[in-house]
Amino acid sequence: MKNFFKIGPGTLVTAAFIGPGTVTVCTLAGVQFGYSLLWALGLSIIACIVLQEMSARLGVITQQGLSEVLQSQFDNKIVKGIMIILILSAIFIGNAAYEAGNISGGALGLSAILDFSNNSDGNFPVSYISIGIGVVAFVLLYLGNYKVLERSFILLVIFMSTAFIITAIVTRPDLSLLLKGFIPDFSAGKILSIVGLIGTTVVPYNLFLHASIVSEKWKSPEDLTAVRKDTILAIALGGLVSMAIIIAGAAIQQTDVANAADLAKGLEPVFGSSAKYILSIGLFSAGITSAITAPLAVAYVVKGCMGWEGGLKSKSFRAVWMFILFLGVLFSSLGIKFIVIIQFAQIANGLLLPIIAIFLLWVVNQKRIMGNFTNSIGHNILGLFIVSITCFLGVRGVLKVLEIL
Repeated sequence: MKNFFKIGPGTLVTAAFIGPGTVTVCTLAGVQFGYSLLWALGLSIIACIVLQEMSARLGVITQQGLSEVLQSQFDNKIVKGIMIILILSAIFIGNAAYEAGNISGGALGLSAILDFSNNSDGNFPVSYISIGIGVVAFVLLYLGNYKVLERSFILLVIFMSTAFIITAIVTRPDLSLLLKGFIPDFSAGKILSIVGLIGTTVVPYNLFLHASIVSEKWKSPEDLTAVRKDTILAIALGGLVSMAIIIAGAAIQQTDVANAADLAKGLEPVFGSSAKYILSIGLFSAGITSAITAPLAVAYVVKGCMGWEGGLKSKSFRAVWMFILFLGVLFSSLGIKFIVIIQFAQIANGLLLPIIAIFLLWVVNQKRIMGNFTNSIGHNILGLFIVSITCFLGVRGVLKVLEIL
């Protein structure tokens, strides 16, 4: 039992992206487009494996986090300043939106559990719920006694994920349509959903988090085989869950998804009237778990970029995660539909991903940093393809948003 609960770094990365955003964006993709965006999710999973492997390899070889390595590579103050501004902007904007999505996901689940059904849009004076979740996250972060609680929530998220996989099998999807879903389609109406699927799978802050945490488990280049196995297996399993959510979503016989009860319709073929509560508990668990880890990840990134020496309880470190938590609670309490906030957070991450991916790709090609463990030609081809496609989708996504505005 003790060994069962030893969660590897790859599993923590997967647990970070199987959250409210994944459930919401994948369900919406299934409801709106059937199986036709499975190819985008497949691309996202490959991109996630490739980039997280680079990040993990960097962490093992250098025994440092990505932000620490980047910060040490530039002697020119102007160049270093521009680099830090770009990274911090991407991380702050992306994680502020992501934190709002996390808290909204937790509030969405809790509002359904408490049955605020008199609100058709899922927005009880739920700003109070968002504030309550923010207070809980603040106390746990400040005290530092959140690991046991987080592990319990992860188990509930795993339960919800298993429920989606079973449902995807029970709904007996049409295999011919399923296979057609892996044919790329860049239709204008699907662009934001594609960017959202990428943003909910390849989470920018996970690239920083992975590089930092692998060094706690693995110390030498001989461990790289184990690192790769851990990364590939964990992310592939997470991708399987995401695909199951799309398949379950495609079975929902409606186009308007406004609250947790609507999201839960994908689970009804297996769980019937209990589906709402199973999904709601999972959403609440995933939301509050990520609401704790996301601000910490930003604080680690800022600490590395700024070269701060203080520990986790230093005033500067705490100020960063407090700021991100405050923004998350603020945006979640503005009265915007929770589904919209969660979806926007994933799109924001997808748009900001190319910035972090470019820096990562540059670092892992530096011989003075990686020695004999720089990227192979195959790694670079895949990396450049991922950066190119995310940049292309990012530009298309921005243009689409401007059209909407």
